[in-house]
Amino acid sequence: MKISIPSVFSIRSEKEFNDAALAIFRHQAAHCAPYRDFISHLRVDPLQIDSLADIPYLPISFFKSHRVISGIDQEEITFSSSGTTGMVQSRHFVTDLSLYEQSFNEAFARFYGSTEDTCLLALLPSYLERDGSSLIYMIDALLKQSKHPDSGYFLHNHEDLYKKLSSLKEKGQKTILIGVTYALLDFLEKYQIDFPELIVMETGGMKGKRKEMVREELHELLTSGFGVKAIHSEYGMTELLSQAYSSGHGIFNCPAWMKIVLRDTNDPLTLLHTHQTGGINVIDLANINSCSFIATQDLGRVYPDGSFEVLGRFDNADIRGCNLLVQ
Repeated sequence: MKISIPSVFSIRSEKEFNDAALAIFRHQAAHCAPYRDFISHLRVDPLQIDSLADIPYLPISFFKSHRVISGIDQEEITFSSSGTTGMVQSRHFVTDLSLYEQSFNEAFARFYGSTEDTCLLALLPSYLERDGSSLIYMIDALLKQSKHPDSGYFLHNHEDLYKKLSSLKEKGQKTILIGVTYALLDFLEKYQIDFPELIVMETGGMKGKRKEMVREELHELLTSGFGVKAIHSEYGMTELLSQAYSSGHGIFNCPAWMKIVLRDTNDPLTLLHTHQTGGINVIDLANINSCSFIATQDLGRVYPDGSFEVLGRFDNADIRGCNLLVQ
């Protein structure tokens, strides 16, 4: 069974997801060398896998040490993770950018509607100051799609951002402010605004700029400073071509082609049921040309409706920009 791009992004049922996932697994088990070797070391026969529950998940660290590509196509772009000096970066070799573009466009539209009539503001200094950010690639594209003349990036020009937000509030303009967490806090140290209709989306954590905070404390500061009822969040990472979004309280929802599964922290090959706490495994079917089955270093909880919560990181994991708040 060959999986085409439209069939992945048109998934509407659990059966369609499972069928697509199994087909992609068999393709990647045959054509992704690092994944094939990993499965072989586990003594798993891909031809005997007929259930999602039996699919092995590739440790995310492989994206630091291997070229995780399914097939022989050359990459169109290489996304890299952020990290401190001397830290080995994860690299995602993307052989088909249209997959990433369709994934983030359709997911963003599903959660937030059309960007054409939205003013999109981006406060992402640490991302703009380096190369290889998949988030900046996405924001660049969304900004181009926005028809609003005030849409754009902000670095450290907080006064300009405050004036812009005040003007947009007066006009009653639908506005989304996407900001790296520490930069949002930096802004609020100088400026406060009561803009209840504003959507504030935090992403990327503290980047070593500030002490990590529990989510409740952080969101209390942000809701108070911007005058909003809840803080939205984005869960994405270099190794994924899809993102999950939270409209508040740290509860994330995935697009139809993405799913979160938990593993036992003491036995990584054993999966857990809902309401338990475990390591987060991600199925991202947009990763057709790399690996769709990834064991992250995040800890979380999955709920019966498929939504999930991020509770922190494994102690020995590298600190990196995946929107992870230690609780």
